[in-house]
Amino acid sequence: MSGKSNKIEGAIYTQTYVYNFHFHLIWTTNYRNEVFKTSELVQELKDILIRIAELNEVTIEKMEVMPDHVHLLLSFKPKLSATNVVKALKGGSARMFLKKHPEIKAQKFWKGHLWTRSYYMSTLGNISREVVEKYIESQ
Repeated sequence: MSGKSNKIEGAIYTQTYVYNFHFHLIWTTNYRNEVFKTSELVQELKDILIRIAELNEVTIEKMEVMPDHVHLLLSFKPKLSATNVVKALKGGSARMFLKKHPEIKAQKFWKGHLWTRSYYMSTLGNISREVVEKYIESQ
């Protein structure tokens, strides 16, 4: 894998490993409260999530903030666990956002939780399961 012609398209190369992980992550506001209704609040949350991602070595490939939920397409190093990435993004963004907006916390999130405990995460890659199965069978 060291030669340029042998590089896998779309893969990320580090000194010790190569990876091509992509995760679709979705989570909602508590009580499905519509918080992010203005472009200013949407941008503020996006900035917070980008900052948290950078601090945790997570790449946000795509992001959409809806009034009551967030969609992210993420990539991160195999040394990180998906659970810890979710905790960092949800926990950090809730603390930072509600600290900056005590009025929103008082009106809609009196228990102090911006996000629900649950989330949806799926993996995706640039090749299908069937292709990998055929490749392994042919070895």
